[in-house]
Amino acid sequence: MADADDVRRIALALPDVVEIDSDGFDFRVANKGFVWSYPQREPGRKRVIRTDIAVLYVGDEAEKQALLLGEPEHFFTTPAYDGLPLVMLRLDTLDAARLEELISDAWDMRRA
Repeated sequence: MADADDVRRIALALPDVVEIDSDGFDFRVANKGFVWSYPQREPGRKRVIRTDIAVLYVGDEAEKQALLLGEPEHFFTTPAYDGLPLVMLRLDTLDAARLEELISDAWDMRRA
């Protein structure tokens, strides 16, 4: 079971990563975000930073749909992310090895 500490450890082990000051976690490479805490927004309520859920860059809509349809126990989205190559990831459903693979892939796509 992965958590925010695993996200931080994995992201900071990658070259040229910068952690942005936030209430949760927010990591960038080449000034582009690749994994950050989910800013949950509900109408009429203040935004809540969820460190148990990560927003992950996935590159394109095809990869997004493959993850959402193929592994719905791990990934979800919201209307706010429609049309964006981003998925939400339930950290407590993954092991550290799978999380490392996902974060490394996101970093690799954003570093160029």
